[in-house]
Amino acid sequence: MKKLILTFIFLSLTLISYAQEITTYYFIRHAEKLRIDKTDKNPNLNFNGYKRAEAWKDVFSDVPFDAIYSTDYNRTKLTAKPTATSKNLPILLYNPNMMYSEAFQNNTKGKTVLVVGHSNTTNVFVNKILGIEKYNEINDNNNSNLYIVTISNEKISSILLKIN
Repeated sequence: MKKLILTFIFLSLTLISYAQEITTYYFIRHAEKLRIDKTDKNPNLNFNGYKRAEAWKDVFSDVPFDAIYSTDYNRTKLTAKPTATSKNLPILLYNPNMMYSEAFQNNTKGKTVLVVGHSNTTNVFVNKILGIEKYNEINDNNNSNLYIVTISNEKISSILLKIN
């Protein structure tokens, strides 16, 4: 069902894009991380995290990404990796302190982009694009949010889906 919804959204956006330039961002938080060592600031994914990263690849199987971005942390890069590999795309790094910079906007304009971030940055990135405070910080035990932001002729819309 979730894949069907994403396919419908993608097809709708594709039809609209023939008439105008559309930029579409898909935002997810990294998958579940190892929590064994509380001092480890750069943990890998745990078993469920690797399973979720693979599941994201399946969710995105029909989405023709032009670029995949991640912060420079093991957990975000490992979350992005299955999708990037399946699309034959490199994982491009972004600085979470410089979200939605002019360079990022120029590099992604008219493209379909996956952005993998964190519980305290993903919502900020989405809100920055929207120009309003629409989404709250993601709960630390929630790795299932999928934000889709579409920009078409200066009009911006978004949707939040829960993909378990």
